[in-house]
Amino acid sequence: MVSVTSSPASVSAARIRAPLPAQRIDAAGHAHVDQRLVLALALPLMANSAVQIILSLTDMWFMGRISTKALAAVGAVQWLVMVIVLVLGGAGTAVQTLVAQNFGARRQWRAGQSVWTALWAMACAAPLFILAGSASHLILAPFGFDPQVESLASAFWFPRVGGACVGAAVWALLGFFNGIGRPRVTLVISIVTTVANALLNQLFIFRMGWGIAGSAWATNVAQVIGVLFALVIFLRPYYRREYKSHLTWRPHGGRIMQQLRLGVPMGLSPAADLLGFAIFQMMQTRLGTADGAATQMVVILTSLAYMPGYGIASAGTTLVGQSIGAGARDWALRVGNRTILLAALYMGGIGVLIALSGGWLLPFFTGAHDADAVSAVALGTQLLWLAAGYQFFDGLNLGSNMCLRGAGDVKVPALLVLPMSLLLFAPLAHALTFAPGQGLVRFLPQYGFGAVGGWVAVLVYIIVLGTTLFLRWRSRAWQRIRL
Repeated sequence: MVSVTSSPASVSAARIRAPLPAQRIDAAGHAHVDQRLVLALALPLMANSAVQIILSLTDMWFMGRISTKALAAVGAVQWLVMVIVLVLGGAGTAVQTLVAQNFGARRQWRAGQSVWTALWAMACAAPLFILAGSASHLILAPFGFDPQVESLASAFWFPRVGGACVGAAVWALLGFFNGIGRPRVTLVISIVTTVANALLNQLFIFRMGWGIAGSAWATNVAQVIGVLFALVIFLRPYYRREYKSHLTWRPHGGRIMQQLRLGVPMGLSPAADLLGFAIFQMMQTRLGTADGAATQMVVILTSLAYMPGYGIASAGTTLVGQSIGAGARDWALRVGNRTILLAALYMGGIGVLIALSGGWLLPFFTGAHDADAVSAVALGTQLLWLAAGYQFFDGLNLGSNMCLRGAGDVKVPALLVLPMSLLLFAPLAHALTFAPGQGLVRFLPQYGFGAVGGWVAVLVYIIVLGTTLFLRWRSRAWQRIRL
């Protein structure tokens, strides 16, 4: 493959030795984005995300079987757990971009090396994960939760955060298979991990009596199984021959630092976004058990739109990265535009369907014996319509962010997301959620709209964020970046 320098409207087939990712050449010699090829990559990634949804729904179902307070407790800290994983596990997040660009440039051994580099980085970061897991009281105490909810959240926090380095290692291995365009392998690994998680949840929570902490341990053990299974595949003869996966395992300090320079801001961008959501969800839990549980149920149900949308957007990382590796930056723009459109349309459509089905779905996740269940379901039904409103712009946000990631444009998005999340979203959610005297701070106005007001803040934030990142993508500034 050689660099393509013509305009985005027309790419001559004579200047390309082999088709670029998702490219179709017509009879006149012009290149077009082949929707079928985009979907051929995106659909297995969407299926993989669907498996992640099943994993989340399974965990939520098990939490609901314990109590509504357990559901609210997990909801209060789940985003904060993800923030820690994304910040400390940045080297694993960078794998898909590096693999895709090296694959496009036909430097297969460098693609294989990036996996081992990420795994060594995770081994070095393991003590930091354990340290963060040990600080549950320090982190949760300022939010003023109901004492029983805080106790349950702390019991979940230590094993979940302390073992999260294993989850980051899974991301690194899945990123390799996604980056070389083999998402079906990713899907198989995810299915194995999800089945193991469901079985271990039942064993640890109920059979062994570990309660809410048992769910966290089940996730950790299931992810260890996932890592081992993925490594077995990674070291099969084909990958050893093509990607030198058995020869590139030795640690290299320079490579680890290079990958961290890319991966840390790459992880910081979604981490800043999720930090805002973590604070938001803690606000809803502070309002009361029903508010926290309703928000948790809505978040999990909207993952029906988010996770497959993330799968489509992840296809953009691979397609853009492979195109840039092949030297075809104009083609990367075209294929990225198509991926962003698909993600936004899918998420917007599914968001409406979920809202229409909310009255039937929500009661499934609560126990009939629980006094807070009826209030949580009634409130959740209202919130689903607000959540449906932001799905389209969240698709715009995801698609743009993941295409920028494929191009290696990660510092500017991180600098954009951080102030929006902490200086726009969190203060606005606080002001609209709490009535005077209820909030975490006193210097913000407090309008007292409850959980409904908090979700209005979510809608405003995601509209601004999605639009800003899409404009960054359309600016083409990423075309000047060289990894």
